[in-house]
Amino acid sequence: MKTFNKTFLVVLALVAVNFTSCKKDDDGGGGGSAAQGTVVAKVGGSSFESLEMTSAASETNAGGSTTITLQGSDTNGRAIFMIINQYDGPGTYEFSDSNVFVNATYVETNISNPMDSQTWSAPYQNSGVVGEVKVSEKTDTNIKGTFHFKAKNMNDGSIKDITDGSFNLNLL
Repeated sequence: MKTFNKTFLVVLALVAVNFTSCKKDDDGGGGGSAAQGTVVAKVGGSSFESLEMTSAASETNAGGSTTITLQGSDTNGRAIFMIINQYDGPGTYEFSDSNVFVNATYVETNISNPMDSQTWSAPYQNSGVVGEVKVSEKTDTNIKGTFHFKAKNMNDGSIKDITDGSFNLNLL
């Protein structure tokens, strides 16, 4: 009987450790630090914060599939866009060349010469996994989460590292 009790306690302890060691990331992680209606990130180490009036999210349902679009831009003509095709609820969605249904774009608009604007995209050919977007919470009116990605400019091959990203957007 003592052996049974000890075995039972060991199994119980292992189950308890298993349940308490689950990552928060499994459900999309925390909501990040973005203020209501904004997208924030570091772009190559420099701060990016979108304006509330130029930031939003949308949800489209067609053909049995849901698409979430997230976007935010600032006063300097910089913008971050993310699209999650086949969205199926809060969780982690990878930017990967093997999953073209989830993608991100960073844009630097040249106001004085729009034809000279630059765009960096993720994923790109032979990129592998270059980041992820984690949706932590979605209601009928709001969506929150975090993201990071490496994006490539197809014009010159340069890479932009977008880190510490979070969004807290009104869902239109």
